[in-house]
Amino acid sequence: MEQAIFFSTFGLIFLAELGDKTQLTAMALALRYPWQRIFVGIAAAFVVLNLAAVAVGKVLFLLLPIFWVTLVSAMLFLYFGYSTLRHACDSEDDEDGPPPTAATAARTAFIMIFMAELGDKTQLVTASQAARHSDSVMGMVMVFCSSTLALWCVSLLGIFAGKQLVRFIPICWIHRTAGFMFLVFGVAALWKLKGM
Repeated sequence: MEQAIFFSTFGLIFLAELGDKTQLTAMALALRYPWQRIFVGIAAAFVVLNLAAVAVGKVLFLLLPIFWVTLVSAMLFLYFGYSTLRHACDSEDDEDGPPPTAATAARTAFIMIFMAELGDKTQLVTASQAARHSDSVMGMVMVFCSSTLALWCVSLLGIFAGKQLVRFIPICWIHRTAGFMFLVFGVAALWKLKGM
C-alpha cells in the first residue's frame, strides 16, 4: 500500500514540475552560483513547503491569502529578472565584489523557490494526496517523502541541464534568456492577480 502511495505521488509531482518554472529557476540559479549551494536552498524550501502541505493542507491557504503570496512571488520574479538581465553579460573575471557566499546562494534559492511554489499546483497536489491518505501516518509520510524527492529530482535535472547548456550556448545569452523568463513569470503572476 505504502509503495503505491509513494510511486503514484512521485509520478504526479515529477511530471507536473517537468519544464515548470521551478526547474527553469533552478537552471538559471545554477548558472550564477555553485550547484551544491543552491541545491541546499532548493531542498530546504521544498521540505518546508511539503511539510506545510502535508501537515496543514488547505488550512495554510486560509491563513496566507493567495493574493499576497502571488504578489510577492511576482515582485521577486520581476526583481530577479531585472537583476539577471542587468548583469547578463558581465565578465566573469570582474572583481567588483567578493564572490557570493554559500549562505547568499542558499538564501536566494530558498526564497525564490519558496515564493514560486507556495500555493502552486504541486503543493496543492501534495496537500490533496496527504488528505486522501490521512487515515494512516505512514501514508502521509510516504506522500511527504515522495513529493519532496520528486521535486528534488526535477530541480537537479534543471541544474545539470543548465550546466550542460553552457557548453553550447554563450553564458551571456543563457543569462538573458533566464532574465527574460523571470520577467515573464513575474508578469504572468501579476496577470493572475487580475482574476482574484
